[in-house]
Amino acid sequence: MGTFRIEGGHQLTGEITPQGAKNEALQILCAVLLTPEKVTINNIPDIVDVNKLIDLLEDLGVKIQKKGPGSYTFKADDVNLDYLQSDQFKQDGRGLRGSIMLVGPLLSRFGKGYIPKPGGDKIGRRRLDTHFEGFIKLGATFRYNREEYFYGVEAKKLVGTYMLLDEASVTGTANIVMAAVLAEGKTTIYNAACEPYLQQLCKMLVRMGAKISGIGSNLLHIEGVDSLGGTEHTMLPDMIEIGSWIGLAAMTKSELTIKNVSWDDLGQIPLAFEKLGITVERQNDDIHIPRHDKGYQVQNYIDGSILTIADAPWPGLTPDLLSILLVVATQAKGEVVIHQKMFESRLFFVDKLLDMGAKIILCDPHRATVIGHNFQSTLKATVMTSPDIRAGVSLLIAALSARGTSTIHNIEQIDRGYENIDGRLRAIGAKIDRV
Repeated sequence: MGTFRIEGGHQLTGEITPQGAKNEALQILCAVLLTPEKVTINNIPDIVDVNKLIDLLEDLGVKIQKKGPGSYTFKADDVNLDYLQSDQFKQDGRGLRGSIMLVGPLLSRFGKGYIPKPGGDKIGRRRLDTHFEGFIKLGATFRYNREEYFYGVEAKKLVGTYMLLDEASVTGTANIVMAAVLAEGKTTIYNAACEPYLQQLCKMLVRMGAKISGIGSNLLHIEGVDSLGGTEHTMLPDMIEIGSWIGLAAMTKSELTIKNVSWDDLGQIPLAFEKLGITVERQNDDIHIPRHDKGYQVQNYIDGSILTIADAPWPGLTPDLLSILLVVATQAKGEVVIHQKMFESRLFFVDKLLDMGAKIILCDPHRATVIGHNFQSTLKATVMTSPDIRAGVSLLIAALSARGTSTIHNIEQIDRGYENIDGRLRAIGAKIDRV
């Protein structure tokens, strides 16, 4: 189990460039299975979860060539479907949440797709019903081996249909879209997710020859085609990492410039930090965070009531940033309620922040009230363990702002989502060592 040792209390300065988007990469990489032709993908983040998926594709028989940092070509012209029934696949697929999105393209192109129950973050229940209900509506037969926790769908032919999703699941929508692009006839998906990364997937599929309309809305229309061709695709920057750097700059009273953020795809993220009183300046396609020497003050609602920051489906605020916003609020002037609607275990990491001296009331598994210190009292260094990717980075930000030397164990969770995070932090002045 890896460990970070962090000497906190130092101001940082300089520029930092966000990696390619993790959540986009997991969708896009699965889509290479939809064609036997070559697909080139750029700006792929070098992180554990993405590298696991690339290894899975290679084990499936996909020919992979690395062209340069973050740039690969994929050719799925000789896929080994027998691997899907192997014990090795049942083991490898279980360790990666994003492996569920292999099922849609496999079902669409080869008539069958299998997956072990995926693992991932310990942040609460993450249902797969939306995925499989969509496949069933397209004509697939579903089966589940309870002893091995092994899912399967099979179909001689997928046929387009109308479906109203029970939730606007991003991975569920992506999976169903990838299944529908080669189905016979027209598929309509209502209550579809419309996040920028899902839009990126749809635009890539269109370049491959798919017929998709309504991209960017919650109503998608897909006309099935006989086959798809190759293409080239470049990932967006990771919006969660961008939010992490905004929070880091505020908590450490640092002046940072975040490069090439794709402003138009950030949605509510800048506004959420501005509600906490943080100055977020747009400079062309960069974000500049000036030094907040006098701190930052929470903006209450216009009637004076306490601010609530909650997650919601796009274009609402992504749930992946609530952990970071919560940490940033611990040093704000004022109070804020953080409402994590989607996952019932994601706020349980606040016990570590309480150990550091933060003032937080955990109201229930979904809500926490944060009373900010206004930097009148700094957080204290401590020893902690990262429970998941986003909580891990939130604790890292807390440690970088705290007085003294903190230790964070289980940093493999952080490495799952952040590329060379310690090296990039050292480049802007952070005192962090990987033990």
